Amino acid sequence: MKCPQCAFEDTKVLESRLSHEGRSVRRRRSCVQCNYRFTTYEKEEEFSFQVVKKDGRVEAYYRQKALRSLQVACSKRPISMEQIEEMMDRIERAIQEHGERTVPSQKLGDMIMEALHAMDKVAYVRFASVYKDFKDPDEFLAELKGLS
Repeated sequence: MKCPQCAFEDTKVLESRLSHEGRSVRRRRSCVQCNYRFTTYEKEEEFSFQVVKKDGRVEAYYRQKALRSLQVACSKRPISMEQIEEMMDRIERAIQEHGERTVPSQKLGDMIMEALHAMDKVAYVRFASVYKDFKDPDEFLAELKGLS
């Protein structure tokens, strides 16, 4: 770490503390040459990716948008907001582990559908009805029959 005062390239760490729920580290440092003291922060890199829509448009992934859709699907079901957020954490982690920076909206939707299917069948069908854009009751009925 370079000293901001004299640009010497050797500093020593005097103190380290975790901050922001353990997602960053605050360090007090001292320059070995001029003894200037300063603070640095190490922060976990935020993972972001883009979603490729059905029509080919590419837009940034917004977690809040996905959470809102899930809240609607899970309303009046025995599913807490914490469970929904944990589910999205797992999905985002899976995408991150694959190292993908652009994800087709269909893949993201399928991952959400799979997780909902395991969590709550009613919430799954609610989400599916919007995600798959059912045009008539027969499509809805076919999805329900596929649950059994």
